[in-house]
Amino acid sequence: MKTLETVCFSIIFATPALAQEPLAAIDWLNDPAPISVARPLEEALKPPDADDVEGAVVPDVEVMPLDGAQPDAAGLLPGSTTGLPPNLWAGSSTDTLVSQFSRLPPDPLPAIQALYYTLLLAEAEAPADAGRDARFLRARLAALRKMGAVDPALALVQQAGPYDAGLFDQWFDLALLSGTEEEACAALSQDPELSERYDARIYCGARAGDWQTAALTYETATAVGVLDAASARLLAQYLDPETIDAEMTLAPSAEMTPLLYRLYEAAGTPLPTRNLAREYAVADLRGLTGLKAEIEAAERLTRTGALPANRLLGLYTDQRPAASGGVWDRVAGVQKLEQAIADTDPQAVARHLPGLWRDMKREGLAVAFATLFAQSLSTLELDGRAREAAFEVALLSQEYETLAPKLAGSDARAQFLVGLARGAPDATLASETPQIAIAEAFAATSAHPDHADMLEAGRLGQAILTAALQLDTAGPNQASDIVAGLATLRSVGLEDTARRAALQILLLKANT
Repeated sequence: MKTLETVCFSIIFATPALAQEPLAAIDWLNDPAPISVARPLEEALKPPDADDVEGAVVPDVEVMPLDGAQPDAAGLLPGSTTGLPPNLWAGSSTDTLVSQFSRLPPDPLPAIQALYYTLLLAEAEAPADAGRDARFLRARLAALRKMGAVDPALALVQQAGPYDAGLFDQWFDLALLSGTEEEACAALSQDPELSERYDARIYCGARAGDWQTAALTYETATAVGVLDAASARLLAQYLDPETIDAEMTLAPSAEMTPLLYRLYEAAGTPLPTRNLAREYAVADLRGLTGLKAEIEAAERLTRTGALPANRLLGLYTDQRPAASGGVWDRVAGVQKLEQAIADTDPQAVARHLPGLWRDMKREGLAVAFATLFAQSLSTLELDGRAREAAFEVALLSQEYETLAPKLAGSDARAQFLVGLARGAPDATLASETPQIAIAEAFAATSAHPDHADMLEAGRLGQAILTAALQLDTAGPNQASDIVAGLATLRSVGLEDTARRAALQILLLKANT
């Protein structure tokens, strides 16, 4: 297992489109599977000034243990990268923040998802009332796991100090999900008091070859009734593989855990992950399942930004589609479009792009698709439905401000979107509720009253999180929530996040 001391993460910048630094990507555990985080704040509590900002390159930063620091203060993104102050959470209560993190929606707007990652991984002081129980950290880990961001969560708990009894179980679960449980098991075998879980002690003992201790622990656990039926049966099979054929196939447990998942796998009955929590999708990326299952898992993780678009593209283009329908139609569509672009064939692009773009939007993969193809599509001479699709692709890309005007039509909707991409939507062109709300938000010069008190009280992180949640959960016709969320995000320097979120509301939410 790679130890945390060897882990580096790099911030990879794209071309600046506005006053904030470009989108960041993090290479967790030296694995080519970064997640997207928000562009950093330029200056907290002030709108960014494009004239005062120059591009910057942030060097690789080595993630090191905190040497006894409070676990709740653990973070992987330093303030020099995020633009967030060290007292981001200090003025808020742990209860409030834990409640907010527990309410993060499962399928957020991609722009807000990137902001969530920034907040969850930011290096900052713990809330003032934080104790040694690491509640704040554990809430962040739970949110990352819900999003499928297993590697960042694993790096975070390693930095915080997983050899603490309060955090070991999180480390163990995350290591099982990523297939890197050797170090965690070795630690537990040396110090069983790290975890109260008998199943973990039994599994790690057997895995280390200490069958006698593992069997004795199993007998004790079954005698006192601390193992549920599924764990007892699967651990018995793990301890004595010869009994597997003699046992009746065990139905999947209603209460799935990473250890149970791995035990089913060890028993020769691996479970499909499509009906399990998103964190289990990571297991299907190990090349042990068929390509269809691997692509479906990659799509689930790409939707939440836990897997980069290029990784998904690699799976789409790995081999010819094995069938038709569902995921295979997307595989075929991407391969045909990629070939048409490579051939510089606008007519072929026009045949394949509109339908594929419709499918990608329906599947929640539009932003990933835009990341892959926006630049190439902007260089082609397209018209009709293909040009309209390419325009939307450009608006959802990293280079939205520069690419979209090249493809924009002259109608009011297109011109409103171009203005929004530049940070100045024309209110006179707004005809629908979300457009009107967005124009109002971009005309605002201060934080919305809903969040002003939090900012004045020094609760910056809470204010950002509240505004993000309000915007993320707003329906396209909930104008007041759209105005409040966007205005506050802009007021604290998150201009790029606000623009992206507004574009995504209009292109991905308003017409659904």
